[in-house]
Amino acid sequence: MALKTQFSTYDFECGTDEAGRGCLAGPVTAAAVILPSDFVNTILNDSKQLSGKKRMLLKPIIEAKSLSYGIQHVFEDEIDSINILNASIKAMHGSIEQLTIEPDYIIVDGNKFKPYNSIPYKTIIKGDGKYLNIAAASILAKTYRDLYMEKIHEEFPMYNWKKNKGYPTKEHRLAIEKYGVTKYHRKSFRLLPEQYRLDL
Repeated sequence: MALKTQFSTYDFECGTDEAGRGCLAGPVTAAAVILPSDFVNTILNDSKQLSGKKRMLLKPIIEAKSLSYGIQHVFEDEIDSINILNASIKAMHGSIEQLTIEPDYIIVDGNKFKPYNSIPYKTIIKGDGKYLNIAAASILAKTYRDLYMEKIHEEFPMYNWKKNKGYPTKEHRLAIEKYGVTKYHRKSFRLLPEQYRLDL
């Protein structure tokens, strides 16, 4: 099913989404994107439906064709301090703030958001599989976060973040059990199953 260009009839509708909410390490990253009304791309879809290679191919296309886009990381210390939901919304607000065009309307992937600058908004469950601007935001959030995780992988290669990107894979959890936690781990998350619970 083809994705719709936008939800509202406003000229400048921004789509926003985040990546990395369920990770054990690294930031939660959000993107906001305003696309032109005539934007067409047959590959663009929810980032989770695409291979890493396709996401990286789409990244420069979205950056070049969008009217404006913004990216925001919220890091692990703040996630631990304000919780992951608030951190995700803060990242989305931060990405919208970076837009060079103030949006008339905001559509958000998921069902949780807080008002931003009194701009009208709509939360849309699975919005990244329905609207191009949210799908574009999901691609940018995921690719920018992946690139960041690949960079910090060099510092702590034993966790293999370049592959698991900080998600709770068996390999990542075994590495936490063996090597302990790093400054990039989210201390408020259950990093190991109860029987391996670390004294954090």
